[in-house]
Amino acid sequence: MELGTKQLHRLLTRILSVGSYKLSQSSANIRTVKLLLGISGGIAAYKSADLVRRLKELNFEVRVVLTESAAHFVTPMTLQAVSANPVHQQLFDPQAEAAMSHIELAKWADILLIAPATANIIAKIAHGIADDLLTTLILATQAKIALAPAMNQQMWRNQATLTNVALLRQRGVELFGPDSGLQACGDVGFGRMLEPLEIAEKLAPHSELKDACLQGKRVLITAGPTLEAIDPVRYISNHSSGKMGYALAQSALSAGAKVTLISGPVHLMAPNGLSLKQVLSAADMFAEVQAQLPSCDLFIGCAAVADYTATKVAEHKIKKKSNEMQLCLTKNPDIIGWVASQKERPFVVGFAAESQNLEEFASQKLQNKKLDMICANNISSKNTGFNSDNNEILIMDKDGGKLKLATASKLSIATEIIKMIGEKMQSGENL
Repeated sequence: MELGTKQLHRLLTRILSVGSYKLSQSSANIRTVKLLLGISGGIAAYKSADLVRRLKELNFEVRVVLTESAAHFVTPMTLQAVSANPVHQQLFDPQAEAAMSHIELAKWADILLIAPATANIIAKIAHGIADDLLTTLILATQAKIALAPAMNQQMWRNQATLTNVALLRQRGVELFGPDSGLQACGDVGFGRMLEPLEIAEKLAPHSELKDACLQGKRVLITAGPTLEAIDPVRYISNHSSGKMGYALAQSALSAGAKVTLISGPVHLMAPNGLSLKQVLSAADMFAEVQAQLPSCDLFIGCAAVADYTATKVAEHKIKKKSNEMQLCLTKNPDIIGWVASQKERPFVVGFAAESQNLEEFASQKLQNKKLDMICANNISSKNTGFNSDNNEILIMDKDGGKLKLATASKLSIATEIIKMIGEKMQSGENL
């Protein structure tokens, strides 16, 4: 069977993705990714010039924001020379305001990377403090945010830092490192910033962005768990964190789509720029999907919808009267099955979370529900299961195409899924 142009290109791209090899693509489909590098005041700032060079080797367009403390470790002249762009330092800079205000700089970036990210800057970001140019940009941008932590090992282990890091991860901020080893102060432990090459390699998957593969498309995504009430106190639910669905929403926005996210109860902040509909039960989610579906171009059913709900919800708390209690359950509506059955239906993508026979069960769901594509993941893995920041996905389409995405962050996986959906919707080619 002959490979189509896009299939052949995708295959060659993956083959040549190891090391520094890259496959050039048509400039009509690819644009340079704009990366804003924020440098905060840690000793690891001396590595920033090499980091800029590594990023430019990947064809990122790099601009640098230097904090006052960071300027003690590395000079603006050095960074300007290696980035080939002016270095931004002051929030209130008349010259900078005349050319590009801090708001415009925030809008300019596709990715905002802070390396090194000290304990101080991490704390400021976590608590929304904006007292200089860099922290103001973080609040003003819709770009993907990534941090490369660098600090003393005891500072990294401090409960305040760990709490701040956990909060940022919940908001979708990606962390690269830290690494463990000998530190400048002589201590040994976690807190070292990753080497510039390692950071660049982690950003490599984002070094090229397809120009709006979903530009103007209306995308409806479901995410998170549902809660099925038993009485005013108790409910039935599952372990879904919503992270995958929220990552898909972020990636769809980056691809130019108009996104509506229907979310069950999660502890995540929705990306800026989408319409968020919050629901509790499967019935609530079904009603919202029915309301939002008309004129939708793409539906992604990523939510872990409860299969059953209590036949009758007790008006008052059920009291313990014996060692056993019987609970009568009724099957919930099949939301994605209903979407796929509509005469004027969108492109429909489902998810299959399985603990065994992954490919077999996902294939059955793909066929039985008449989906266009399905993404299957093994929830029994500790590294990629529920609540993990990473995932590993097997993608299958209705035409027999099959592709496996190796373990990576959920945002990276989501970016690949959205690219594939965009290509499939435009060309109709197999995976």
